[in-house]
Amino acid sequence: MSALPEKMGNANKKKYILEGLSSKLFQFCALISVISLLLIVGFVFYKGSLPFVVDGYSFIDFLTGVDWVPSEEKFGILPMIVASVYATIGALIIGVPVGLFTAIFLAEIAPKRVAKFISPAVQLLAGIPSVLYGVFGLAIIVPFLQNVLNLPRGQSLLAVILVLAIMMLPTIVTVAETAIRAVPKTYREGSLALGASQIETIFKVVVPAAKSGVMAAIVLGVGRAIGETMAVILVAGNSLIIPTSLTDSLRPLTTNIALEMGYAFGSHQNMLFATGIVLFSFILILNFVLAKISAKGEK
Repeated sequence: MSALPEKMGNANKKKYILEGLSSKLFQFCALISVISLLLIVGFVFYKGSLPFVVDGYSFIDFLTGVDWVPSEEKFGILPMIVASVYATIGALIIGVPVGLFTAIFLAEIAPKRVAKFISPAVQLLAGIPSVLYGVFGLAIIVPFLQNVLNLPRGQSLLAVILVLAIMMLPTIVTVAETAIRAVPKTYREGSLALGASQIETIFKVVVPAAKSGVMAAIVLGVGRAIGETMAVILVAGNSLIIPTSLTDSLRPLTTNIALEMGYAFGSHQNMLFATGIVLFSFILILNFVLAKISAKGEK
């Protein structure tokens, strides 16, 4: 009889040891993520701050300058900032309505048979490599703009906007659809019982109730658009000018880093890291906005 309690005690010890090891493993994995983030951010900020701290280059001139000529020590990124902002805003104007209406259709209107077909297709878009989006834009969108719309250049701000809008769709649709489906059915039933139509219920009750999730989807879509590189390189035209129309070619921040980092050295390389700091600041602001939106939604 005494052997049974002893076996149970040994089993409990093994269980506690296993739980302790599992906890340490999870903690180690979490530390790897945090340490990786700190190393990346620290390295980028260290390299990017050298031109301003050591070389004495003006940060204001860096942000407001319009000439990027590394051979002459001219580093102005205002055209790239404007290009990134224009491309992102244009992609939002197209991508948000299409993505939101698609999410509403899948969550509220589409028959289950249709939704089961469309949802995986939209999610599959997220798995396509970004360079393939660029190849698609270069092979289809750019010739379309040149030949059908008779634009002087197919590689332009409009081409970038269209490609980014397509790339934003899976993020916006997936997150917004999840938020809309999370709205309690009682909201819909109450609205319909008061005599509202289905469309009125969707836009006056369901979507406002899912506002925080929809806004989170939009912010994540903006993050995808502003951080995209490979697809933009192929369709942007890469001209260092401030775009004044949809037909102008442009060079966003991410494209500038990708194009020149391979051969840059010295102050030129450090200025590319400084460009990365500006880009990182944009992403950080977006994450801050997303956190505020999520916190507001929970309240």
